[in-house]
Amino acid sequence: MSVLGDRLKQARLKCGLSQEQLGLQAGLEVESASARMNRYERGTRVPGVELMERIGSVLNLPLAYFYAVSEDEARLLALFHRMPEGDKQTLLQMAEQCAIPL
Repeated sequence: MSVLGDRLKQARLKCGLSQEQLGLQAGLEVESASARMNRYERGTRVPGVELMERIGSVLNLPLAYFYAVSEDEARLLALFHRMPEGDKQTLLQMAEQCAIPL
């Protein structure tokens, strides 16, 4: 499986959706939703960015989550995405203070 496929499957299962349900909610056709999602999860096909944005919307995850290199980065992206706006700004300020300058 690919990183994208792994993350897609993990997020789908965490939301309690079948491949068909996720595909349909993301706008895929009834006849192909399950098969297409299966191919994406196995890494035999790569979904386009627009479809991944729709899938992310269904799963309440940002597009970058699916493409993050490390698990820690993916986790941070998912958590940040779900935070209230004020908390995001606070976290960004804290991160800027802790980060090593370029």
